Amino acid sequence: MTDNEDWATIENMIRQLKNTCEFMIDLAYSALIFGDKELAERVMDLEEYVDKLHTKFELKVLELGIKRKENEKNLLGLLRLGVATENLADAAAEIADVVLRGVEPHPILRMVMEEAEEAVMEAKISENSSLIGKMLGELKLEEKIGVKIIAVKREDIWFYNPPDDFILRPGDIIVARGFIEAKDALKKLAEGID
Repeated sequence: MTDNEDWATIENMIRQLKNTCEFMIDLAYSALIFGDKELAERVMDLEEYVDKLHTKFELKVLELGIKRKENEKNLLGLLRLGVATENLADAAAEIADVVLRGVEPHPILRMVMEEAEEAVMEAKISENSSLIGKMLGELKLEEKIGVKIIAVKREDIWFYNPPDDFILRPGDIIVARGFIEAKDALKKLAEGID
């Protein structure tokens, strides 16, 4: 592997760690607000994924340091960045664990979270939905209703941060982040209700 390929691999790994941790925090807070154990379990699954990816990331950084005799400060910065993502993933898992244990959030926390302008929402694509066969990019859901699709579950496979050319199918479960007011609009689109 060339130096450029090594750096590209490290860059891709840190991007995956960052994006996955952001997604986990969104899911964990949503699980807490709605008392949704399924969302909480997804967070726990993702925490295991982040643990494995973080280990691979650290090994890759160390390998690059040995191979290139990279400046220790540069390597230390990368390793600390990896640790920060791991800490975020662990924090999301701790929130999810509260939900899985059945502990009710304090009423003030629930009230504050419900007052938030943004939320994570889920919808299942029905056979009648106008979303079927469309690429996420062409739907322009952020512009039209104020939501961004952050994950899609197709059968038992999760697609996190799906690209603009991802095509939706009947039965897909979409997870979106956006304005709370958009929740009903997203559900109507997904269910094919005009």
